[in-house]
Amino acid sequence: MKEQLSKEFDPRQYTSLLDVLSYANKHYGDKSAYSCFSRTLSYSDLNRYSDNFALYLRSKTSLKTGDRIAIQLPNLLQFPIAMFGALKAGLVVVNTNPLYTAREMRHQFTDSGVKAIVILSNFCHKLEEVIEDTDIEHVIVTQIGDMQSPLKRLFMNLGIRHIKKLVPDYHLDDAADFQKIMSGSGDTTVQLPKPSREGDDTALILYTGGTTGYAKGAMLSHNNLLANMMQMRIRCMEIISDGVEDILAPLPLYHSYAFMFHCVLMPYAGNHNLLVTNPGDLGSVIDVLKNRRVTGFVGINTIYLALLQRDDIKGVDFSDMHFCGAGGMPMTKNVADDWEKLVGCKVFEGYGLTECSPVVSVNSPSKYREGTVGVPMAGTEVQVVDDEGKTLEHGEKGELWVRGPQVMQGYWNREENTQEVLSADGWLKTGDYVQIDEDGYIKVVDRKKDMILVSGFNVVPAEIEEYVNAHPDVLESAAIGVPNPKTGESVVLYLVAKKNSITQEELRAYCKKGLAGYKLPRKIIFRDELPKSNIGKVLRRELRDNHGSANQES
Repeated sequence: MKEQLSKEFDPRQYTSLLDVLSYANKHYGDKSAYSCFSRTLSYSDLNRYSDNFALYLRSKTSLKTGDRIAIQLPNLLQFPIAMFGALKAGLVVVNTNPLYTAREMRHQFTDSGVKAIVILSNFCHKLEEVIEDTDIEHVIVTQIGDMQSPLKRLFMNLGIRHIKKLVPDYHLDDAADFQKIMSGSGDTTVQLPKPSREGDDTALILYTGGTTGYAKGAMLSHNNLLANMMQMRIRCMEIISDGVEDILAPLPLYHSYAFMFHCVLMPYAGNHNLLVTNPGDLGSVIDVLKNRRVTGFVGINTIYLALLQRDDIKGVDFSDMHFCGAGGMPMTKNVADDWEKLVGCKVFEGYGLTECSPVVSVNSPSKYREGTVGVPMAGTEVQVVDDEGKTLEHGEKGELWVRGPQVMQGYWNREENTQEVLSADGWLKTGDYVQIDEDGYIKVVDRKKDMILVSGFNVVPAEIEEYVNAHPDVLESAAIGVPNPKTGESVVLYLVAKKNSITQEELRAYCKKGLAGYKLPRKIIFRDELPKSNIGKVLRRELRDNHGSANQES
């Protein structure tokens, strides 16, 4: 029987994500909202600073209601300020991966038609390369130390720029300074007009490989996100209380999983988010775990595994931790078992995808079933369907279809792609293959066709191939994913060169110029030809099945 949203958790009591911030400000205004480095913002601080940002956008720019604004930031206090401020100004937020190369930025910015961007100074040189090809009219630049205390800000920003030299030179005409915007009057008596965007209006565009093709922007409405917030709140009530939790946030906020948890659900619960700016620096994660009270931790298999392999994790006191969650990629049994043995609590695994805001199912403490991703969220329908569209019985393997209030509106400006995955009666075809038992527990048995999942990020083979094939010495290529104990999967590139005139070193250097780090091939295998179907389609599955017997691996 489908679990229902109760009256107490009816998302229709709110009209937009801004109602969530208003609720948090009213009930938890003095409580800590976000901490990063040595600065903590309360929910009233967040409300005030986001007002400042919204007032700037409304009065100092030409942006209009419904325009898109990109946020290209790691986990910093600036992120939730910019996000809520943009929504207050009636804009649509487009989350952008800071790891993107200039080529990837150009695609996302032109595809979404963003007219403004909030960007960390470290990435501005890449923006300078592509800005003339976009519709971007307004650039707001921030530095790592902005939002810290004045002395801390000075030392951090000078150190990042001049000692560590992590800010390449750039020139962007008329770029605004985020810190100056924040240091405005902050007059809370100034009233912003009530935003006209709410309900089924798009609040957020998140880019994803989807189930097919190139990266597309999933349009998530206020109602989509509010519904998923309430669904998660119901499922988490057993172990996450309101107004008392301190949750570690190492996953990037631009990712759908972390965005929902730390920018929507935790503000609604009035809880404290401990932002980790660079999760690749595991020492900084350990420092937070050692020096802060941490009651919860939301991560992915990659982070759990990496932490378990560090000797200094043994010096962490986990006595306050009672909740650990996982999503974004499959959790391996040995990692889950080792983490539970170390910390003393289970890792509750869930399943979702960007197109579902993103959570579809998750295990709960009282109904935990090992080897599954739990049962569907309240108000969510699921079915398993075969290749002919026939609904299958319990225990049979097939594609998972999902229907519920969290399912996206569609892909931005891609009606044909939308129709491929979203039926007229609201069913989303996930492309993931599962089995569902008689009690409703979902077990994922195969990933999306051809999709490569690296540390929780979707990597679309066609994007890698298109870029590699543009090299004048490459005839054709095919990218596949292979198991990797640290990242879940890694990219392997099969390649046919023209007259063997390109070396692996040249190709690696070429890939680094146009592909984000997690998309880079970890192995390159040269072939005389690629396996193809009778209509000429490259058979990636055959490459995966036969991987390991190829020669010339790097």
